[in-house]
Amino acid sequence: MTIVKYKIENRIAWVSFNRPEKRNAMSPELNREMMKVLNELEFNDDVGVLVLTGEGTAWTAGMDLKEYFRETEAKGLGGIRQAQSESYGWWRKLRWYQKPTIAMVNGWCFGGGYGPLYSCDLAIASLEAKFGLSEINWGILPGGGATKVATDLLSMRDAMYHAMTGELINAEKAAQWNLINEAVPVEQLKARVTELAEILLQKNPVALKATKDAIRRVSEMTYDNAEDYLIRAQEAANSFDNEGRKEGIRQFIDEKTFKPGLSTYDITK
Repeated sequence: MTIVKYKIENRIAWVSFNRPEKRNAMSPELNREMMKVLNELEFNDDVGVLVLTGEGTAWTAGMDLKEYFRETEAKGLGGIRQAQSESYGWWRKLRWYQKPTIAMVNGWCFGGGYGPLYSCDLAIASLEAKFGLSEINWGILPGGGATKVATDLLSMRDAMYHAMTGELINAEKAAQWNLINEAVPVEQLKARVTELAEILLQKNPVALKATKDAIRRVSEMTYDNAEDYLIRAQEAANSFDNEGRKEGIRQFIDEKTFKPGLSTYDITK
């Protein structure tokens, strides 16, 4: 594989878009390779957290206009649908991934890049990063879920402005608009993401998976439906890993070795 790179270090999988000469624009080939990489890493016991980043100066400039649009459109509706399925497919896998995921946004993030950005559980960007829904600038609406991303994460007014003007925003504005969690100087980016990944590695993995799924699911539910869902989700998590929950309670009540509001129980015991 050449246009998607990855390496595993200390249980963190660093996955990269690897088309720096194209600002990491997503092509059908890249989308297929990314799905293979995600499948390979999802149940790898050597991986506890996945970080998605980009080689060079961009995270991803969105969809490759030549390869993803012009060339697939030339193949007719079947080609279009296949290309859509391949891109939306790995974004969907990433949204419900078995491991916690972090977007490490090192540079440009445009258009279709909002799909994987939203799919990652957390997002940290460098102060040099730029964000934009550029679709309006070349005559289409923000498709591929980008409009949904904007309306989920931004206020209605900010989403309207962002999508209708096509203007770039910087990382500080992206953090203010809740498009990302935070922005840091580029020289601190990897260290901050590593720090965050190490925090997640200390948590119970079953509880982490249940938690990230719950956040996404309940956001579209009524309170009563969410309450019922969370009761069932907790029961399911307990049946899958009841010993982990019991160990946390034991360390708190019996050993008094940690306080849940201040630290994490030792999952190695």
